[in-house]
Amino acid sequence: MDTFALVVTIGVALFFTYTNGFHDSANAIATSVSTRALTPKAALAMAAVMNLAGAFMGSGVAKTVSEGLIQTPVGSKGMGILFAALVGAIVWNLITWYFGLPSSSSHALFGGMVGAALAGGTTVYWHGVLEKVVIPMFISPVVGLLAGYLVMTAIMWMFRKANPHKAKRGFRIAQTVSAAGMALGHGLQDAQKTMGIVVMALVIADVEDYGDPIPVWVKVACAVMLSLGTYAGGWRIMRTLGRKIIELDPPQGFAAETTGASIMFATAFLFKAPISTTHVITSAIMGVGATKRVNAVRWGVAKNIILGWFITMPAAALVAAASFGIVNLAFL
Repeated sequence: MDTFALVVTIGVALFFTYTNGFHDSANAIATSVSTRALTPKAALAMAAVMNLAGAFMGSGVAKTVSEGLIQTPVGSKGMGILFAALVGAIVWNLITWYFGLPSSSSHALFGGMVGAALAGGTTVYWHGVLEKVVIPMFISPVVGLLAGYLVMTAIMWMFRKANPHKAKRGFRIAQTVSAAGMALGHGLQDAQKTMGIVVMALVIADVEDYGDPIPVWVKVACAVMLSLGTYAGGWRIMRTLGRKIIELDPPQGFAAETTGASIMFATAFLFKAPISTTHVITSAIMGVGATKRVNAVRWGVAKNIILGWFITMPAAALVAAASFGIVNLAFL
């Protein structure tokens, strides 16, 4: 196996992780920044550290990505498929980041994998894609919406007699914890997705055997790149999540972050499902906002975001398929 192809593919995978970091950093900290619970720099630094820690908390999601979605391709063609899949995901990440649309980096990656695999003639495990990607893609936003609404309703009832100003100050402090939990869950979910891709590249190159544990250096590299990307920030998307959907106050921000973090930990540890942190936190914000009044949520903005969710996988798949065609003509 060409060592250069392996190095290039791993380098592109790490760059995808970096784009994932700055694309999805808003998931963890937009609510805390918008409610002024944390300054932007403090929030980004905290998110970067917690992303790093979260990456070492498990490997179930990585195993799903490396073994459960497509058949591990072989040879130079296999490496070309992985390279094209990553290109598809990166291109879509950059497009949605430019327009400030909080789409899912995870689904961009999965779409890229499926598109490149189909273009390269590699078997797609449709049952795994349906069970681990498509079904959670529909269920997790519904759960986030309902759970956000219920959590916020419970908070409103519990603190119904509290002094509003004192309660808001307390929730600003509490948001440092909930935002940290959100960032930890982001690291747990998203760093592992790239770990799965790197492990697949190592198996194709005969450096690792199928089913081997994830090498420590892979965990460190993916975690560090995700953290660096997070610290670089994603201000365009942060504005969309933090202010354009609804103007959040500290109790609402705490409720949304707590809901999002809880769902991410549950899906990672119980189901090993690589869910979208973007879908979860965005839907939680909508659910929380709806407790004020239904029309408090800017549903027009929400509609555009949801539309972006549905086109992410096919769009990334098309870019990945085209990328594989180019790679196949030029190098294979």
